[in-house]
Amino acid sequence: MTRVVEADYLVVGAGAMGMAFTDALVDHADVRVALVDRRHGVSGHWLGAYPFVRLHQSSCFYGVASTLLGGGRLQQHGPEQGLQERATQPEICSYYAQVLDRLVEGGRVEFFPNTEYVGERRFVSRVSGADFEVPRRCRVVNAHYLSPSIPAETPPPFAVADDVRVVPVNDLARLDVAPSQYVVVGSGKTATDACIWLLARGVDPDAICWVRPRDPWMLNRAVIQPDPVVFLGMLADLMEAARHARSLDALFLRLEELGIMLRIDRTVTPTMAKAPTLAGWERDQLSTIENVVRRGHLQSVSRGRLTFADGSVAVAPDAVVVHCAADGLRIPGTVPVWGPEAITLQTVRAGFPSFGAAVTGYVEATRDDDVEKNRICSPSQYGNTLSDWARMIVQGTRNAAAFSAEDDIREWSAGVALNPARTPPGRAGSAELDDVRERLATHTPAGVARLVELG
Repeated sequence: MTRVVEADYLVVGAGAMGMAFTDALVDHADVRVALVDRRHGVSGHWLGAYPFVRLHQSSCFYGVASTLLGGGRLQQHGPEQGLQERATQPEICSYYAQVLDRLVEGGRVEFFPNTEYVGERRFVSRVSGADFEVPRRCRVVNAHYLSPSIPAETPPPFAVADDVRVVPVNDLARLDVAPSQYVVVGSGKTATDACIWLLARGVDPDAICWVRPRDPWMLNRAVIQPDPVVFLGMLADLMEAARHARSLDALFLRLEELGIMLRIDRTVTPTMAKAPTLAGWERDQLSTIENVVRRGHLQSVSRGRLTFADGSVAVAPDAVVVHCAADGLRIPGTVPVWGPEAITLQTVRAGFPSFGAAVTGYVEATRDDDVEKNRICSPSQYGNTLSDWARMIVQGTRNAAAFSAEDDIREWSAGVALNPARTPPGRAGSAELDDVRERLATHTPAGVARLVELG
């Protein structure tokens, strides 16, 4: 028998974006929400993430608008002393569980874990087989459109012979016998985390072979901070550099000079710009790994050999191959956020998915016309190539201008720590902050225009 769940919204996906949307929606509208997820709890991919992962950005930029993740604390020790703390995987999962408790206790959110959405406003328990549906008036929210793929849940994108040991990055922490060589496969944040973890455990850099199909540009974590002088100053520098850039490569090299972008190997010009953050100390450690294989995507692995389209590379017969090559951030293409069939959550502020989903939830709660909502929150897309990155910055900047022009959104977002560009209420003015704002206003129009040309 099918149970009818009385709800105004069916939110499919209880990861970062689904939780941020739901939190902002119920805080600003008297509605009921059915929240479903195929996993056993909230937190999305974090439930299956590798145990030594941390947020790559400040904790305060992640989570939901109503509840600050990490309490806004600064790191007191280590190479990132003075920067905002970055939550660990257990801290993130615990945080989202507490947020869910508050939402459910409020009486307007019902959570359905281990449940698969099957379409037509129906969802089915993967454990009991129980069947549920919501009324036709209920609006469906697709909160898994950008759901990342992770190595623990995704097979390696290369063939694996029976006589070789290939493990997802999660299993690094569970190895019981040390091999003579580690082969780390991947170019992104997961691969850099794996290499940093191995080096921190005393593995010799020469015992690591890093298969890096593309070299990445990464944002310097030191300038992606909630201090408005720092963050807005970074944006002002970026826009000034963009307006004078002869090419995208020249722009990124200038951003490197300004301390905004980092690359692991200064002898190689990167072609990838998904732009997670990286710290200077991490870059320094990663640069000690000299055995880097740049031969495109790995096609197959056999005992003692890696095979690529243009040939093969020998590795140790007992090498452990570490799979870090899941897609990570998905780039399926943009669609209108408010469509006839569903609200499809996407990034609307470049690089900050939690804030984008929270803005979308607030706009849904406070406005009636979908055309107007789409005008305010036009979808952006994660970067991949340098051109993608330029377009992401352009659309994110335009969106920020659109919702900042709305008095209520501007006031609300100034009080939300998820917003990286905010000046917190009560923050004392200063000549330095005034100068940053003036430079940003001066350079943004020409900077955006040039990024459009370059992108």
